Amino acid sequence: MSSIISVHDLEKTYATGFQALKSTNLEIERGEIFALLGPNGAGKTTLINIICGIVNPSAGQVTVGGHDIVRNARAARALIGLVPQELTTDAFESVWATTSFSRGLFGKPRNDAHIEKTLRALSLIDKKSDKMMTLSGGMKRRVMIAKALSHEPTVLFLDEPTAGVDVELRQDMWQLVRELRDSGVTIILTTHYIEEAEEMADRVGVINHGEIILVEDKNHLMQKLGKKQMTIQLTEPTYELPAALAAYKLELANDGHELVYTYDTHADRTGITSLLGELNRHGLTFNDLNTTQSSLEDIFVGLVSKRA
Repeated sequence: MSSIISVHDLEKTYATGFQALKSTNLEIERGEIFALLGPNGAGKTTLINIICGIVNPSAGQVTVGGHDIVRNARAARALIGLVPQELTTDAFESVWATTSFSRGLFGKPRNDAHIEKTLRALSLIDKKSDKMMTLSGGMKRRVMIAKALSHEPTVLFLDEPTAGVDVELRQDMWQLVRELRDSGVTIILTTHYIEEAEEMADRVGVINHGEIILVEDKNHLMQKLGKKQMTIQLTEPTYELPAALAAYKLELANDGHELVYTYDTHADRTGITSLLGELNRHGLTFNDLNTTQSSLEDIFVGLVSKRA
């Protein structure tokens, strides 16, 4: 699959001397949903703002659809739709006027059919005559997406798209993002909701301290770095484990009523059979056990902690 965004040796140092990005390299593939994860201050917004032409880079090169964002800024920007985290709209304009005006800013001819189609897709058509000031936060968020799609971009940046949005609306927006991807739009998503990335992304990138520390197919990442935990519910609580069990690195939980065993599903041996045998030999009986797969959040926290 070919790249629609290419970032090479990108750096950004602000006038204060703070280096927000350090020799960043990244390829975004056409038609994918790419989730960019990182803690506050990691460089996510700086990277997005440079790609979108809002902030100038200190060094390096970025191309969007083959257009250099500095030398061919207008052509590159025309391919991009951006939904910022902040809700910034004219409170007294209608939904229709707000969306149509945004299309005109990119020099696109009037196209009422496209505006109507976009508003319908976002369940906003019934609100088209409503002033922005009368809308809920979730509806305003939808209008921001409509504005970003008004000029028919091929790349859409969503910066914390469901921040402050209720669960039901969040599910609706996830579905919309999938439909946009299926129509050929490339989606770059930043989010604090790890489950959002886990639910939607094709690939995941992790940025920390201005550096991309990992880019991986989401499913491969969870297979490669994910762990499973087995929780063993003991018949009687125990407060000290026999020395013979030290190799299993068990954790006592729930006031000694549970043992937690973490293991690698891809290892030659999980050690479960031998562990259960050792428990029996040492008189530790159990009445139930269950396993859970580590989530993308667990993996993310582990990666960032290692690079802190």
